[in-house]
Amino acid sequence: MTFEKIRLEFSHQESVARITLACPKANVLDRAMIRELDEAVSQAASHPLKAIIIGADGPHFSFGASVQEHLPDRIAGTLQALHGLLRRLHEAPAPVIAAVRGQCLGGGFELALACDLILADSTAQFGVPEIKLAVFAPAASALLPLRVGQALAARWLLTGAVITADEAARSGLVTRVTENLDAEIERWLESDFLPRSSSSLQFACRAARMSLRRGFAEDLTQLEHLYLSELMTTPDAEEGIRAFLEKRAPQWGKTAVVTQG
Repeated sequence: MTFEKIRLEFSHQESVARITLACPKANVLDRAMIRELDEAVSQAASHPLKAIIIGADGPHFSFGASVQEHLPDRIAGTLQALHGLLRRLHEAPAPVIAAVRGQCLGGGFELALACDLILADSTAQFGVPEIKLAVFAPAASALLPLRVGQALAARWLLTGAVITADEAARSGLVTRVTENLDAEIERWLESDFLPRSSSSLQFACRAARMSLRRGFAEDLTQLEHLYLSELMTTPDAEEGIRAFLEKRAPQWGKTAVVTQG
């Protein structure tokens, strides 16, 4: 497969795979990029890896998934593709490290959440702003509580707040904050991953991810149903997306009582 929106490179005697989002400055995760990322992770998995680094060109990691692809006639395929990629990351044969600078939002944040570790420079900002568009982030709703706890996850998910790298580090979500992301990655590889056995790292990854994979698998099906079969039948969900695309203020409908199934 020829990559047009990402790069896949190997270093350190092909023991490290580097996957780079290569559509700056936004690095929007549209279906084409998601498909390429999925293929890149699959290709990387055929090597005896000790680490997979997911980074991005430009000043920002990713502004998120394509808003156009969240319209009612396209959203089911978009969620299927994105969630398939995140599941593949949970099966990766080596530690997956997100290297984040600048904005890391929405679907881009979900991509980072699916990685084992997040390394950020001081410019990094994280957030799930979907509620501002009258929708929610299914994968983040499954992964954030597992990563930072229910109370903190609820604040981020329900307010759409954007948090700094330092706040994300205090929550335990970000492993390290650095002023030189590339140099810190190299130091980290040399000290913590390259000296290890690639086969043993594979088993350690399976063990370390066990609770995350179980929770993600159990919750995501219900969250997809909630999003596609319930949320997307409400006028406000479509209005929020269209208002964003049309660069206007949304016009919300009257408050409706939503029953829980």
